[in-house]
Amino acid sequence: MQLLIKHIIISGLSELICISCTLPPTHFPQSTPVSVIQPRAETQLSSTSPLSAQASEKRSSLASPVINAQLPPSLRSLRDIPAVPGGIAWISLPIMSPTPPRIEYQQRPVLVLRDEQQWVALVGIPLDAQPGVHYLVDSNQSNYSFTVYNKQYQVQHVKINQRHFVNPNQEELQRIQSESKRIAAALATPWRATTYSPLPLKQPVPGKLSSSFGLRRYFNGQPRKPHSGLDIAAPLGTPVLAPSPGQVVNTGDYFFTGKTILIDHGQGIVTLYGHLNQINVIEGQTVETGQLIGMVGKTGRATGPHLHWGVSLNQAMINPRLVMQ
Repeated sequence: MQLLIKHIIISGLSELICISCTLPPTHFPQSTPVSVIQPRAETQLSSTSPLSAQASEKRSSLASPVINAQLPPSLRSLRDIPAVPGGIAWISLPIMSPTPPRIEYQQRPVLVLRDEQQWVALVGIPLDAQPGVHYLVDSNQSNYSFTVYNKQYQVQHVKINQRHFVNPNQEELQRIQSESKRIAAALATPWRATTYSPLPLKQPVPGKLSSSFGLRRYFNGQPRKPHSGLDIAAPLGTPVLAPSPGQVVNTGDYFFTGKTILIDHGQGIVTLYGHLNQINVIEGQTVETGQLIGMVGKTGRATGPHLHWGVSLNQAMINPRLVMQ
């Protein structure tokens, strides 16, 4: 039992972490487009159900989005990519409204943009999502369905010489638990509307895309959670630039990710930058696209200089390549 608990704790924060490697990038299937949702206005959640009560309480705490952000043309390619774990679902909303409707997935608000004459929801799908039918809910508790398809990510085996990064001692486990809470809180930054779409994102540092998103990882033969970011190999000290305007919500020097920055870009989009050699921003600071935020390093659990770049959409880590310019 103690070994099981220890494995769960280690895996909790390590899903945000990467190890440098060179693997071909993950390619998404292009066959079946994501299902266009159909409204089910007749199907109402029971006002007495726990789900309805929780959703109502959650919605009452959210500020209604009142700003019309336009969908950038480069994001229209998402319409033809199947929704898979770690991917994005494109949902065309049959809602006629001058302001963006409030839409939730798993009781979390999602990004809604204006695409010509319709509203479109771009929904981040968690890596642990089960294939099958999923639902969005609007402020009237009408449901909209879409399908999540199965995807098998590649396997990565990595040998770590510093064994404490694979099997931390008790003191290190306590540190990991504390840091995990801080990172989780930053990823759950309260919803903030913007007058523009925070997407797409510019690549924050030039370099080769090495470890792909979603890799099923084994460290020294021991299974860990999938790789929830993208590794970009670059020389030590290479400048890391903000990929979109935002506000720094967290900085720290963490056990697994080393020197780390998290930036809230609004509309439920938070980005993470790990293994930095230097941090050039402070919490609460506003940054603009192209602004220096740090330098590439190899701090934390890393085998060489690189940037671990994570992108969270409605608190789901997604493949950054889907939203790169």
